[in-house]
Amino acid sequence: MSEAGDGTGWQEAVAPREVLQRGLYYDELEVGVRYLHRPGRTATEADNVLFSSLTMNGQALHLDAAFSATQPFGQRLMNSMWTLATMVGASVSQITQGTLVAQLGMTDISFPAPLFHGDTLYTETEIVEKRRSASRPGQGIVTMRHTGRNQEGVVVALATRVALMWCRDEPREGTE
Repeated sequence: MSEAGDGTGWQEAVAPREVLQRGLYYDELEVGVRYLHRPGRTATEADNVLFSSLTMNGQALHLDAAFSATQPFGQRLMNSMWTLATMVGASVSQITQGTLVAQLGMTDISFPAPLFHGDTLYTETEIVEKRRSASRPGQGIVTMRHTGRNQEGVVVALATRVALMWCRDEPREGTE
């Protein structure tokens, strides 16, 4: 009980409202809508060295500053797989957190401009297509187009991703 300003002096304590962050269900996604994922992510030298080392990518363009200085871009490039993973990862909390069944595939991946240490990657996702699954009731297939841009708006990465998503109000297998 707590003191109230209603003249009676006391009232029942009310539990605070809780909100669980989640992605969007299949039904909530609209073709043509662009989702801007913020904040951006500034790429660091540590990100590049650690990611390249963890994935056994010994490419000198990621790890060797002296060598990279003699190459066309004059400096080390961020590992493109870091860029891709970070771009897709940026979309998770807004689009697929808790609403994704499975990632089905990625196509049309390109890196039209380099990303360097100190650049900030900003990501947006456009819903390109969606349809109900013919073989999996309560689920739908969504095609998304991810675009990564640096802090100057230059496109540094593109990828099309196809995902199997839960529908909002339909029962999930094994949950009832």
